[in-house]
Amino acid sequence: MQIPVLCGGIPAATDAVLLEEGQEPPKQGHIARFAPVKPGHFPACFCCAPRGAAAAALGQLFRDRATGKAPYFKRLVVLASPAGEAAVREALTEDVLTRARYKLECDDS
Repeated sequence: MQIPVLCGGIPAATDAVLLEEGQEPPKQGHIARFAPVKPGHFPACFCCAPRGAAAAALGQLFRDRATGKAPYFKRLVVLASPAGEAAVREALTEDVLTRARYKLECDDS
């Protein structure tokens, strides 16, 4: 079962939160942080480049959940700028491991 990913809102105490650096942390929820790469700046070609910051943070969050380092959560709330949300959307559509674990439920508006 994939974990639903919501963009914005107020996380519940049982939610995980993917927080972009520079955003205000919520009062509750398990927090994982990420800093998206600036558009147009890639350290290598796409086939050799490492996973993006959002995909790496989502992967770490999933591993932490599986190993008990993070509390078991049933949904993930993304708190990010429009650019940060775009990085998360990209990870959820382009990264096969991320796409297998999470399901995007953010509005496209």
